[in-house]
Amino acid sequence: MVSDIPVTLITGGAGFLGSHLSDRFLAEGHKVVVMDNFLTGSRENIEHLLDHPRFELIEHDITRYIDFPGRLDYILHFASPASPADYLQMPIQTLKVSSLGTHNALGLALAKGARLLLSSTSEVYGDPLEHPQKESYWGNVNPIGYRGVYDEAKRFAEAMVMAYHRTHGVETRIVRIFNTYGPRMRLDDGRGLPNFMRQGILGEDITIYGDGSQTRSFQFVSDLVDGLWLLLMSDEVMPVNIGNPVEISIKHLAEEILQLTGNKSTITYQPLPAGFEDDPKIRQPDTTRARTLLGWEPRVDRLDGLRATLDDFRVRLEQ
Repeated sequence: MVSDIPVTLITGGAGFLGSHLSDRFLAEGHKVVVMDNFLTGSRENIEHLLDHPRFELIEHDITRYIDFPGRLDYILHFASPASPADYLQMPIQTLKVSSLGTHNALGLALAKGARLLLSSTSEVYGDPLEHPQKESYWGNVNPIGYRGVYDEAKRFAEAMVMAYHRTHGVETRIVRIFNTYGPRMRLDDGRGLPNFMRQGILGEDITIYGDGSQTRSFQFVSDLVDGLWLLLMSDEVMPVNIGNPVEISIKHLAEEILQLTGNKSTITYQPLPAGFEDDPKIRQPDTTRARTLLGWEPRVDRLDGLRATLDDFRVRLEQ
């Protein structure tokens, strides 16, 4: 007898975002299979799921052929280094996971008749000349710069997804994710928000690279997961931005986190490190498509989300 329980494969499922997606899809009644080689993911993120009867972990590098017996309904392709600290150290692996890995995931979707959602990124817009960024904007990316290994890898992945959709009729969805934070972020992630939190909790000076005027738009992870669920279950094939349209400067973020930690750290400024020459100066999503097509809007207030994330960081830093 064939089970009617939907089966969802999450590549990169031991990462920050993938682990939260695993929680959500299990809560929705799916069988969840996480595939991860733990290059940047952590077993700790999914340890609470290992004994769940509808959860399975497969340790595998998706740049190699994927053998997946049995039913498969959905693929969430989230495997990739995402922090500049990671992809600047692992440029070739980053390119391979979004090229060979995406090719393998799409081949599996074609063979199984599964629907695939690609985790793309606001980085496809590069250092944008349009503000806020709409999905119709083609971007301003330096293909041979240090960040190009991530930016262009995701742009290529989007092109491959659309090619499989148009050529083979594979059901595909593309999400462009803007800055997301929450519990289970890596303590050594290297990006501004987790760095500020770790430094603030430990009473160290908070380090801003550049003058802090660069802007970002931060969404709490539960808001992102809601948007991903709605997009996957929709009929929308073209890319959709999922991000919080409230834009703030990095300096403002550092000041908020410092105040929330209650420590008397100070904010210091350092030059941008090598490889950050193309660091975007502004970043804000136009979320009109998400609102009109999916009925989605972020709901978590930034300060509430920062408090929840700080609580998680404190617990892990004390371990």
